[in-house]
Amino acid sequence: MARSRYKFLPSDTLPYFVTVTVINWIPVFSNPDIAKIIFDSLAFQQREKRIMLHAYVLMENHLHLVVQADNLSKEMANFKSFTARQGIDYFTAHNNQFYLRQFAFHKLPHRTDRDYQFWQEGSHPEQIHNQRMYEQKIRYIHENPVRRGYVDEPEHWRYSSARYYAGMEAMLELDLD
Repeated sequence: MARSRYKFLPSDTLPYFVTVTVINWIPVFSNPDIAKIIFDSLAFQQREKRIMLHAYVLMENHLHLVVQADNLSKEMANFKSFTARQGIDYFTAHNNQFYLRQFAFHKLPHRTDRDYQFWQEGSHPEQIHNQRMYEQKIRYIHENPVRRGYVDEPEHWRYSSARYYAGMEAMLELDLD
């Protein structure tokens, strides 16, 4: 598929369905400390009014969001850069050579400015044009752990906004105004 299909439009404040994936689908988010890095970063961006979060699910190796921002491309780049640095620093501090070797081995050759690569390039943004698409993307996000066979009901997945929609305690508040 052509890369140009997935891009943020300039000065666009509509919500987007976004997917960010760990390099080579390495399952780093099965570690709660690494998952916490993701949620802390998203919460920071929310507090600072840099993003509006409508839905999320964190799986073992990727993250889906329905999100919007004044400059979502910049905010996603900042998010990926910060969380990559934090994740690599965590694995370095814990001397986890298995993951560090994976991040080094799968690093793209043109990335000569670093030793490791945490995230795959891009975030596959899809602009959400209407309410029907908005609801479909949220359903898709929430059903992800069910489709994988991890839980029977979407709200049973701890790292999903399905819990928020079900009136349960969730990892993050949502911006549904």
